[in-house]
Amino acid sequence: MDLNAQEKKPAFSQRLKDFPSKLKGSVIKRMKNVQKLGKDDPRRIIHSMKVGIALTLVSMLYYVRPLYNSFGVSGMWAILTVVVVFEFTVGGTLSKGLNRGFATLTAGTLGVGAIHFARIFGHKGEPIVLGILVFSLGAAATFSRFFPRIKQRYDYGALIFILTFCMVAISGYRTEEILVMAYQRLSTIIIGGTMCILVSIFVCPVWAGEDLHKMIVNNINKLAKYLEGFEGEYFPLPEKISNETNSCVRRAYKSILTSKSTEDTLANLARWEPGHGRFRLRHPWKKYLKIAGLVRQCAFHFEILNGYVLSNDKAPEEFQNKIQEPIATMSRETGEALKAIAKSINTMSKDSVSVHAHIDNSKKAIENLRIAFKSFNPETEKDLLDIIPGVTMASILIEIVNCVEKISEAVEEFSGLAHFNETLDQKLSAEIGQHQLLHRGTVKPVLDGDNSSPHVLITVHDEQPPITKEKNVLGEEKTRADVV
Repeated sequence: MDLNAQEKKPAFSQRLKDFPSKLKGSVIKRMKNVQKLGKDDPRRIIHSMKVGIALTLVSMLYYVRPLYNSFGVSGMWAILTVVVVFEFTVGGTLSKGLNRGFATLTAGTLGVGAIHFARIFGHKGEPIVLGILVFSLGAAATFSRFFPRIKQRYDYGALIFILTFCMVAISGYRTEEILVMAYQRLSTIIIGGTMCILVSIFVCPVWAGEDLHKMIVNNINKLAKYLEGFEGEYFPLPEKISNETNSCVRRAYKSILTSKSTEDTLANLARWEPGHGRFRLRHPWKKYLKIAGLVRQCAFHFEILNGYVLSNDKAPEEFQNKIQEPIATMSRETGEALKAIAKSINTMSKDSVSVHAHIDNSKKAIENLRIAFKSFNPETEKDLLDIIPGVTMASILIEIVNCVEKISEAVEEFSGLAHFNETLDQKLSAEIGQHQLLHRGTVKPVLDGDNSSPHVLITVHDEQPPITKEKNVLGEEKTRADVV
């Protein structure tokens, strides 16, 4: 026993000596985590300050004597409203604020009406009628929360409706000044909600729609970056790309596979937001979800494709040499198409010419790949089995091309609804400019039967005296300058 006591004593003293250094290390670690959290998204710090501003403003209902005399202790409801309503995005704040305001107004009105209706049945019948009404409306409102549309957009409002109706209807049984109480609570809740909305919109606003827009663009760019390095991954080129770069590229697209819930939430909140920046009042936010679904479907193909990239079971080198060029062209052109799509969405401008050109090049590469398959004749069954990994990889890449084409079609449909700006490819605009230059001027045709002149007169309108070519019936040419 004495030996154990002697061993425990130095162990305890050692822990006591190490406590300050451990405490210091723990504090430094926490401070670094806080610093990292703020650096990752500085908007979090701004949001915290905005909540503090809103709380300070609504607390004036207590600090200012005239306001306190008007609202009394009900001013606490304004503070509670700010705490539960203020969200990170403008859409989230508007969603909760409007839900809470309309739900409180509706439930308060019904609650007061229920009390007056129950009092018709006398002192004994009043609690029975109130109990029936509380049960009926509470059960109906709770059941409505199971509907997907209500669950998605009005779940918080339904919850506040149940809470407010029950509080007003039940407390009104013992309170005579039910109208005054309902008025004070409704007023303070509206004040708190309005303060949240104003601060959220006018003080460094964070728009859910803008976050959704950027998220879709970034996800498409992640797919494009993977395809950029695909040739170097499947057909190793040590001098061009490193393993570290490969692993970073492979990790980038994986976040798309689990982004559905975030996209749905942002799209739902964006519908509550007013028009802002480049986004109009009725911006087609649902179309983002359609594009996001196709991008996610494409990312699942990438996940399967990545398995063949990491696998050591590759096709014979002779077969790989035959398919390398069309595979490289497919991945490169598909990646360029995705880049053009992402740029089109980001700048909100149509660029269908460039996208279609890259997709067409990918389809031509698919035809070249089929020709390469036909030209390779396996001599034995073992040779046929050896090329299966390469054929499967190529078929997945073909599916990716088809998926990118669907994304292009969805973006083209979306661009019309979102009123994207019309843009023109530089090469195409040069061709059109040349085409228009050739057609500047007037042509005076020769009518049938008109033998007065055997020539066609072409007059070009320009600052310089244009040159007009006269061509007679026999094919001889004359050149002259006409001043117009």
